[in-house]
Amino acid sequence: MPGRRFLRMVLGVAGTLFAVSVISFLLVALLPGDLATMILADAATPERVAALRTELGLDKPLPERYLHWLGNVLRGDFGHSVHSGESTFDVILSRLPVTLELLVLTQIVALAIAVPLGIWSAYRRGSAFDAVTLSGSLALLSLPSFVIGLVLIYVFAMYLQWLPATGYVPLRDGVWANLRGFILPVLSLALIEVPVYLRLLRSEMIGTLQQNFIALARGMGLPTWRILLENALRPSSLNLITVVGINMGRLMGGAIIIESMFALPGLGQLLVESIYQQEFLMMQGIVLFVAIMFIAINLLTDLVYVIVDPRLMRGREA
Repeated sequence: MPGRRFLRMVLGVAGTLFAVSVISFLLVALLPGDLATMILADAATPERVAALRTELGLDKPLPERYLHWLGNVLRGDFGHSVHSGESTFDVILSRLPVTLELLVLTQIVALAIAVPLGIWSAYRRGSAFDAVTLSGSLALLSLPSFVIGLVLIYVFAMYLQWLPATGYVPLRDGVWANLRGFILPVLSLALIEVPVYLRLLRSEMIGTLQQNFIALARGMGLPTWRILLENALRPSSLNLITVVGINMGRLMGGAIIIESMFALPGLGQLLVESIYQQEFLMMQGIVLFVAIMFIAINLLTDLVYVIVDPRLMRGREA
């Protein structure tokens, strides 16, 4: 029954969130040395260290500290920056739009390139186009995002001077100015996603094009474009949807490097800044928030998966 599957999904998400909360808490709690002293660094005095230890609950047993911290998190309190006094959650939310825009644009560009190439490569399997596409995707797959980013900066920012190498313009200051600053970082991430999506869709499409319903569609005289887009693409895209959802989490890791390289003030750059400034509570909050985002995206992916093919719900409950 759908209700039973939904209950299992909720329990699975709850268990994952609990595990993530424990790992995020221990990430800071088990750091060697005295956390209060490390946070205060050169400004540490016995009085300030003692006050901060009391504020953070470092003088309490570990389980009690975890429950206290978890209670604060459930109320939306991820702690405060020791240096600036800002709310960790507010700082994360202020940086989140930049990272979300980077990730969403990356997925849109990657799919816009990979889906047409994957469809046509499957349809023209064994042709010169197919061979060139597979070889090019393999070459891109072997390159890390920061290498692609360096090449793009040299070609389009330094040599041709068409695009800015670094900098961020908020969307409210102009759509084109905003998108112009995202072109190079988005391409740096998207070009390493294209081979994954292309090869997966090509493989699925090849199998789908050999099915009887495709032969029936051809026998009915339907045009090739309609067969490929309406009959073959949908059943071939289920695994692609899953991979796109999972890759959102992987892209968060790549965003740390790319945001730093292109000076984008997103969560990735915030994490790097927190490490350099020894803002351990900020680091903890970012890790927890990103993990929650990843879980939410995967849950949304499961829902989209069922919407695309409702038979999966009935099949898994059978």
